[in-house]
Amino acid sequence: MNVRNRQNRLMGMRIALGLFCCLVGAVALADTRPSTATSGVQVLSPPLVVPGLDRQRTIRVYLPPSYQTSKRRYPVLYMHDGQNLFDEATSYIGEWGVDESMDALAKSDGIEVIVVGIDHGGDKRITEEGPWTNPSYGTSEGKQYTDFIVNTVKPFIDSKFRTRPGREDTGIMGASLGALSSQYAIYEHPDVFSKAGLFSPAYDFSDEVYTFTAARHLPAGTRLYLVIGGKEGREPQFNVANVWKMVAQLQATGDPDVALYSAVRAGAEHNETFWKAEFPEAIRYLFGKP
Repeated sequence: MNVRNRQNRLMGMRIALGLFCCLVGAVALADTRPSTATSGVQVLSPPLVVPGLDRQRTIRVYLPPSYQTSKRRYPVLYMHDGQNLFDEATSYIGEWGVDESMDALAKSDGIEVIVVGIDHGGDKRITEEGPWTNPSYGTSEGKQYTDFIVNTVKPFIDSKFRTRPGREDTGIMGASLGALSSQYAIYEHPDVFSKAGLFSPAYDFSDEVYTFTAARHLPAGTRLYLVIGGKEGREPQFNVANVWKMVAQLQATGDPDVALYSAVRAGAEHNETFWKAEFPEAIRYLFGKP
């Protein structure tokens, strides 16, 4: 491994470790901050059991403004790190404001989507959302976590809410390791997901993301939204280079009728402020008119 690759990998590990430390610190803050979740958000009870991992996971659901007054069925977006999506009280360094953004999109663009937030596993977040094993963090549980979304969470949501369950109306989205998990999910289950939002992907976490993606193809009608900030990490040029490497690889596969949007936001950093600002455009691209 050359010097740049070593620097690149170490930087990615530092980002992941920093996020983990923030997650731990969030526990102490959660009880002191007021809730900012809108009335469209509900926390499902009881939590769902994660098969094979002997854990439970809280699920948070945002319902569109017209849900209670119509008989319509809605597309669904599954998102990782549910604590950080809707509510300042449960986030660790700020929420994405997903509920407020979706309410605004319903008014401005007529886009209404059910959003399902899957809480992260605290000290298990890295192994669950990391689809491949990184020796610094332990054996990957990414397959079990993704299977939980596909085989437990999605059937449960489809049975309880008026969804449009087909792949053409189902997306997955996340940031950092959540982006890595989302990319794994759409390639591992292209029959389930047709849309993926990949924000600030932690491609440094494992080189296997490149070989895994190169060996698979996506069906027609798939949409990918891939963005990264130009100031992510202490040496951001390596993170940006990794994204362009992935973009080149995706373009080289030649999958027909797969839409890819990719961009570097020059001044953006690796945080919720960036992801919150980017979220509405991602929704327009993934769920709006072609």
